[in-house]
Amino acid sequence: MNNRFDRGGSWFMLVWLGLCVLILALIDISIGSVRIPLVDVWNTLAGKPPSPEWAAIIRIFRLPKLATAIVAGASLSISGLVLQSIFRNPLAGPDSLGIGAGASIGVAVLMFAGSAVGALGAGAGGVGVAGGALLGNLPALGYTLLVVAASAGAGAVLLVILVISRRFEQVVTVLIMGLLVGYLTSSIVSLLVYFGSPQKVQLYLAWTYGSFGGVRTGELPYLAGAAALGFVLIIGETKALNAFLISERFASTIGIRVRTSRTKLLIAASILAGSVTAFCGPIAFLGIAAPHGARMLTRSAEHRILVPSAALIGICFALLADILSSLPGKGAVLPINPLLALIGSPIIISMFFRREKGPIGEEAR
Repeated sequence: MNNRFDRGGSWFMLVWLGLCVLILALIDISIGSVRIPLVDVWNTLAGKPPSPEWAAIIRIFRLPKLATAIVAGASLSISGLVLQSIFRNPLAGPDSLGIGAGASIGVAVLMFAGSAVGALGAGAGGVGVAGGALLGNLPALGYTLLVVAASAGAGAVLLVILVISRRFEQVVTVLIMGLLVGYLTSSIVSLLVYFGSPQKVQLYLAWTYGSFGGVRTGELPYLAGAAALGFVLIIGETKALNAFLISERFASTIGIRVRTSRTKLLIAASILAGSVTAFCGPIAFLGIAAPHGARMLTRSAEHRILVPSAALIGICFALLADILSSLPGKGAVLPINPLLALIGSPIIISMFFRREKGPIGEEAR
């Protein structure tokens, strides 16, 4: 595979994307119900806070939200890139395997199946917006149960997909089965929502909007640890990802153990997407839009370039959406998912107007 970018051009692109992330991160910390000038944000981060109140706001609320957006943006983008490469499908993403739906059914069961959940509703608030509307009504134990329920649902779907991937060799079959599993879990969620009380339905729908502001500082190491595990698994399989773009038969001819590599990559993609969904709610479009943005910018099919590029672009999308969600100020916050759809949809639409032939990555070979 010959890349249209030389190594120097690729590094320049990564540096440029890194600068974009830095600028958006500073703006994201500055924007909110309390507007903090960028100069004061920089001074606070440098250890010279002009105001103890602003320092507390940045340290307690905005830095954890920023870190969550960075981890979520990178995780979902890389997960989508891996799935698109494995299935050679430009519309494949974390939802294609039903991972998000699996996490949703875990939360739905926690919310609707039994009165014990209602007893959790008298806890302390103030842990976020959108998804925080749900988490704010749960005490610490309730938040932990929420994450455990979402993780268990995503893990159960992952187990089913792994069994299917071991049973069938064709990736198209695995993709179709993943979609069917997603439809099945979504229908169960719909039934639970239909029979739920209006209050619980409202709380559940708030969780489905997604939020980067509902993760506490104590939970960040768990989210970051899950993301790091997924990244390590994927980095070791970049050669397999490059080969999968051509075909699984080609991958086997160059000595790649197709089933082993595919299983490892599916586990990694599921860990990345499932952990983000458990902590932040279902975040849409990042897993589909960011990989296409990486391909359009780098004009490359080499995953040693695409993986960091997709991660940085996904972080930019996540930070931009978080900035836009905080623009109204005065405590009013827009939901993340509709904003990501506004950002991601034009990228997917532009994909269909590009003058390319063949599957993903063929133009770069």
